[in-house]
Amino acid sequence: MTRASETRTTVHLLRHGEVFNPDKVLYGRLAGFRLSEAGEAMAERAAGYLVGRDITYLVSSPLERAQQTAAPIAARFGLDVETDEDLIEAGNAFEGRRVAGPGGVLKYPTSWPLFRNPARPSWGEPYQQIVLRMLAAAHRARERAAGHEAVCVSHQLPIVCLRRYSEGKRLMHDPRRRQCSLASLTSLTFQDERVVGVSYAETAGTTPNRLEEQPPGA
Repeated sequence: MTRASETRTTVHLLRHGEVFNPDKVLYGRLAGFRLSEAGEAMAERAAGYLVGRDITYLVSSPLERAQQTAAPIAARFGLDVETDEDLIEAGNAFEGRRVAGPGGVLKYPTSWPLFRNPARPSWGEPYQQIVLRMLAAAHRARERAAGHEAVCVSHQLPIVCLRRYSEGKRLMHDPRRRQCSLASLTSLTFQDERVVGVSYAETAGTTPNRLEEQPPGA
């Protein structure tokens, strides 16, 4: 039950739209990966989905695809797009390389030592570190939108990690089972500083979890 003195705030974590990636590499934090035409349409649909909501604060990862996804929301709500480095994609040792399929890193023995610890994981930014920075970003957004709603544009793995933490689940997981489609909204409802609800919506429909976009075996 919400007490009269408590402030209820919703922080929406929006995943960016589809990226133009004809070589199907894991782009991670690399520069030069922007939305495809389909991704631009996804960003417009996400903005349309939010119409009627009480959005008062908009912040994005610094990466181009996230900034592009935020732009239609900024236009609809008359907001500036602020940037928070803590919303950035997870670091990954396989950036710029294919993960699955022909030429994928899984086929090369030189890559195998990086898979020694899937619980951390050993091939990229530790899950716990991702949670800490994403939680900090979510609380900053909550404070800026206190009593209203905020949108944070970020990336699949960081959003999944924060959701799993908020729901009390273990951080190690199977990436093929992530529920975080392109342009989807994972929403955290806060009462003051406490998360009291988590919900999920797909503004652009279900999209596949492409292994080339994320760490294998995470």
